[in-house]
Amino acid sequence: MDVIEAIRQREHALTAIRRDLHANPELAWQEARTSELVARHLEALGIETHRGIGGTGVVGILKAGSSQRSIALRADMDALPITERNDFAHLSCHPGQMHACGHDGHTTMLLGAAEYLARHRDFDGTVVLIFQPAEEGEGGSAAMLRDGLLERFPFDRAFGMHNWPGLAAGTFAVMPGPVMASSDYWEIRLFGRGAHAAMPHLSLDPVTAGASLVQALQTVITRSRNPLDPAVLSVTQFHAGEAYNVIPDRATLIGTVRALSNATRDEIEAGMSRVVAGIAQSHGLRAEFDYRRGYPPTINSAEEARLCLLAASRVAGADAVLRDAKPSMAAEDFSFFAEQRPACYVWIGNGPSEGGRSLHSSTYDFNDAILTLGASYWVRLVETALPVA
Repeated sequence: MDVIEAIRQREHALTAIRRDLHANPELAWQEARTSELVARHLEALGIETHRGIGGTGVVGILKAGSSQRSIALRADMDALPITERNDFAHLSCHPGQMHACGHDGHTTMLLGAAEYLARHRDFDGTVVLIFQPAEEGEGGSAAMLRDGLLERFPFDRAFGMHNWPGLAAGTFAVMPGPVMASSDYWEIRLFGRGAHAAMPHLSLDPVTAGASLVQALQTVITRSRNPLDPAVLSVTQFHAGEAYNVIPDRATLIGTVRALSNATRDEIEAGMSRVVAGIAQSHGLRAEFDYRRGYPPTINSAEEARLCLLAASRVAGADAVLRDAKPSMAAEDFSFFAEQRPACYVWIGNGPSEGGRSLHSSTYDFNDAILTLGASYWVRLVETALPVA
């Protein structure tokens, strides 16, 4: 029986798992119920299972044949701190917590693949099944690496997959090179001298300086860098003062930087530092600039992208695999795995994004119709990357 047909026979069961996970979302580092569900499912399949990796992470080890080759397949498990506004039966049972990014679907697709692989084992090597906690801004992949993931469960290559609203269901996007951006955070603190708002000449006004900074920081993107190298610098918070008639003595600006290479991150951080120092000096203020590195960019290796392209083509057809999709300036902590091993991260179409079906929307829901395709893709990728001689 064809892989897709075999997994389709389990579609009802997989849908039930996915909707159960959706109804019972758990935030980063709190995925106790989810990880236990995953672990018990793997154990019931006879898969060697390890709990508590990097906190609430679960790792399954599946071997076949005699090859020493090994690959890792990763799914994320955490939900978001969002109050769901859907009205279907599998609505979140926990107000303020929601699977608004489809990690419930990612977990289910990898469980579906694990079922098939455990029963058929048409590959030669080791598959490391990684069910990762805390992707949403908390760096769960880095925590798993710090907990000895590579040393305890070594793998040669890593693969990830994310559903993508706006990409037609039944399709994939696979491309070498940058696919997701870095995610860095910064804070600028301006220290001046407060005064009565009617006597501005007695002040050193941090609000005026901050307003100048909001504009001047954009020149780091538009005038200091190659315009063909994408990057984003966004000011997302500006805090100053408590009264309508008082010029405050300090102001704080906060924001994020996104880039598709570490070299670009370095350029932007240095450029921001120069601008902050210059604006502060011109206004007679003291400034503190704190730039914090978050997720690195996710960059697909050429050979691993080729393997993913072959696998996706085998399950969806070559015409259903996009090879020239543009990278997203959103970030993904699969990038920490990609820094350690050759890797590829692909998108699977989730269908239209209109009507509140975009990622991180309070009315988002994962498309259960793609569960079979996603699980089948994982199986075909294992067979492609670890072929039987």
